[in-house]
Amino acid sequence: NRLIEIKGFGLKTQEDLKKKLAYFKLSQGKFLYARLEEHAKDIRESLQQQFPAARVEWTGDLRRACPTLERVELLLGGVTVEEVAARLEWLDIITDGNTIKALTADDIPVTLYCCAKEEWGSKQFRYTAGPDFLQAFLAAFPGVDFKGAAEEEEVFGKVKLPVLPPELREQEWGLVLAQENKIPQLIEATDIKGVIHSHTTYSDGINTLPEMVAYAQEQGYAYIGITDHSKAAFYANGLKPERVLQQFKEIDELNAQMTGFRILKGIESDILADGSLDYEEDLLQQFDFIIASVHSNLRMDEEKATQRLLTAIENPYTSMLGHPTGRLLLSRPGYPIDHKKIIDACAANQVAIELNASPYRLDLDWTWIPYALEKGVLISINPDAHSREGIHDIYFGTLAARKGGLTAEHCLNARSVEDFLAFAQK
Repeated sequence: NRLIEIKGFGLKTQEDLKKKLAYFKLSQGKFLYARLEEHAKDIRESLQQQFPAARVEWTGDLRRACPTLERVELLLGGVTVEEVAARLEWLDIITDGNTIKALTADDIPVTLYCCAKEEWGSKQFRYTAGPDFLQAFLAAFPGVDFKGAAEEEEVFGKVKLPVLPPELREQEWGLVLAQENKIPQLIEATDIKGVIHSHTTYSDGINTLPEMVAYAQEQGYAYIGITDHSKAAFYANGLKPERVLQQFKEIDELNAQMTGFRILKGIESDILADGSLDYEEDLLQQFDFIIASVHSNLRMDEEKATQRLLTAIENPYTSMLGHPTGRLLLSRPGYPIDHKKIIDACAANQVAIELNASPYRLDLDWTWIPYALEKGVLISINPDAHSREGIHDIYFGTLAARKGGLTAEHCLNARSVEDFLAFAQK
């Protein structure tokens, strides 16, 4: 309790700091998927060059594209632990049975599993599966011997199931999809037609409006939704009404010069403390669509946070709920919300939910996508781009969306600009 004796610190502040420190400790030794992916590609390529006769592939959490990882995991077929360990130039190499654990020169933890090529499929299935999925799978088929399969297809074939994409091998519901022959055609990054949620130099973006537009066009998208911060986000140079109208004018001028591409007038409107949207109604009704997001007063209990979001969702001008919990992966836990109530409200009010594709957010969490789909709520995979290059984060959002079973049909910005606007202008 020494903190509370210092001016400006109370018991509430101390408790908040304790929670943050606890979260920080829990996050140690973990990495964002986006940080490890390129390392994982390089590691795989390097091992394949060192052992050209071996079969080298990703496995584990990495292969399932989990948003956070503790290590890079690879399976090597047709090579022994002794052969591999003898040629590795890494640090802290530990061998145990068919497993090698080590640190790369970049301090990336790596686990390698070695097996005979004849048992590749069995081992890849085992190491890829999440613990809950593997337990459910084995319980569903007691007594079946899954050893000795050279390909994963053989493992599924032994129990007459279609092959389940690795991303869906997390929980039992993935197995149910396979058993009922209802495996969806998972969304691909190439299915996304529009860049929704982008910031420019009007607020806190790095690139100008024309630069963001030109880059989105170059990447093959059909439309972009410009969503700078609203006026309450003063720390992010949020737009006062006159600057909104100035941006509208620039968008109109650019649209007049274009064929086959459309710029949409959007805003990332702050959800104020009472749940209302920033700006008066006469301005709100002029936007093509509105993303409603919480950026301030994040210290809320579940009841307060849920009610604040519900009020915003029920606002007739809200098209989409932005990053629902405000979390920052491995840095800040989100404020607690009743996800079911929020998703139910979005269904009732024809509001989409953003899967914020920033690898630091990936919020809505993928585990809630199945419930959203059950309720008919559309998901929008949005890069929250604060620069041109930020548009590429759509890729990471798509990986997370696939884990939740999202299809192009249920993704709002995989639709044409006309269909997007038809939904937004309810």
